[in-house]
Amino acid sequence: MDSLTDVAVFAQVVDSGSFTAAAERLSLSKSVVSKYVTRLEKRLGARLLNRTTRRLSLTEAGRVFYERSLHGLREIEEAEAEVTRLQGEPRGVLRINTPMSFGVLHIAPIIPEFTRRYPELSVDMNLDDRKVDVIQEGFDVSVRISELPDSSLVARRLGPCRHAIVASPEYLARRGTPKTPQQLQDHNIITYRYQESGQEWHFRAAGDKPVSVPVSGSIQMNNSLALREALLNGAGIMRAPTFVVGQDIKAGRLRPLLTNFETLEVSIYLVFAQRQYLSPKVRAFVDFMAECFAEGPHWD
Repeated sequence: MDSLTDVAVFAQVVDSGSFTAAAERLSLSKSVVSKYVTRLEKRLGARLLNRTTRRLSLTEAGRVFYERSLHGLREIEEAEAEVTRLQGEPRGVLRINTPMSFGVLHIAPIIPEFTRRYPELSVDMNLDDRKVDVIQEGFDVSVRISELPDSSLVARRLGPCRHAIVASPEYLARRGTPKTPQQLQDHNIITYRYQESGQEWHFRAAGDKPVSVPVSGSIQMNNSLALREALLNGAGIMRAPTFVVGQDIKAGRLRPLLTNFETLEVSIYLVFAQRQYLSPKVRAFVDFMAECFAEGPHWD
C-alpha cells in the first residue's frame, strides 16, 4: 500500500507541476509529499525528478515511469468507480447454484420475473445435486435443502421441505400397501443417492418412540425428477420431497403411505458468503426469494 501511495503522490506532483501545488491538492504538507517521492526514488534506485528552486522536470526514467504508472492509476480509479456503481443498484452477473429438481421446478419459473424486476442484472444458474463449495466455486448464492451444519456461510431459511412416502397405484395393486413402517422391508424401495439416512428411514407416530427401519431396493439415482419417473412407472416406494411429488399426489398419480407417521423434514435455505457489504445483486435475490416463499410451500 505504501508503494501505491508513493506512485499516486508522484503522479500528482507531475500533474500539478510542483510539490507545493500537489500538497494543496492532496491536503498534505509539502515535506510529506517530498518524503513520498524520495522514498519512491530510493526504492526504484533512480532519480525521477530534477528539482531546482525555480522549476521541476522529469528525468528520462521519471518520464517512462510516469507514463507507465499513469495507466495503472487510471485503471484503479475506474475499478473503484465500478465497485461503487455495483454497490448502488443490482447489476452484473448473479451466479446461483441450486439442486437440480428444485431448480427446474421452482427456481427457473420465477427467474424471468426476477430479471424483469432488475433489468441490469443477468443470471447464471448452475443446477447440481452435489453439495458445492460456494466460495471456492465462485457462486454468489446457493440453495441448500438440508439441515445446515455450523458454517462460515450466512443462511436465510425459506421454509420447510417435507417428505412423503409414496408409490403408484399400479405398484400398490401389484405388491400390496404397507400399513406399518416395518412392512416396508418387504417392498422395493427406490432411493436418492445424496440423501443422508437413505438406507434407514425414521418414523414417529403421535406419542410413540421413534422407529428406524432399514430399507433396500433395486434402484438408486442422483436426481429426484428421474426417480419420480420411476415412481410413476411402478418401480417401487420412495420417500420423496413434496416439492417434487405434491402435484402427483393431488392428481392421484401417486398415493401417500403411512400418513399417520411423521417422517423426514428438513429446511430450504439460501446460503451466501457474508452479510456485511452484501452486494445489491445478492440482497435483491435473497429478498425476492423470501417474497416468493412468504406464504409457505405452495406444493404442500
